[in-house]
Amino acid sequence: MSIQKTFVMIKPDAVERGLIGEIISRFERKGFTIRALKMVQLSRERAEELYSVHRDKPFFNDLVDFVIRGPVVAMILEGDSAIDVVRILIGSTDGRKAAPGTIRGDFALSIQENVVHASDSPESFEREYKVFFSPEEIEG
Repeated sequence: MSIQKTFVMIKPDAVERGLIGEIISRFERKGFTIRALKMVQLSRERAEELYSVHRDKPFFNDLVDFVIRGPVVAMILEGDSAIDVVRILIGSTDGRKAAPGTIRGDFALSIQENVVHASDSPESFEREYKVFFSPEEIEG
């Protein structure tokens, strides 16, 4: 077993649609442990920090505008191969192409309104969770 942590954010579209509990329960049913959890309204600066890897891409400003339009739910999950398994559970970035049964496949409306973000590597996790959590806020 390779126990690791990953960062997940439930995006404003999912919060607006009342999907927080459904999304969290899917991770819990898969066996992940929640090590940190909070609802926050991101500032533009923090959103730009979160998506800094996309800064030079044409969709950057739209992505930032979308994620600051309402509150998000940020969490740190822990479990076996958490980064890869969570990415499989959430499905393809484009919700229109995500497999049925995945979170995005079941709930995403478009490539932008795709309900959830998850770290795609240990390096991304290290950068992303720090936008939301201090070390004291992480259990375990």
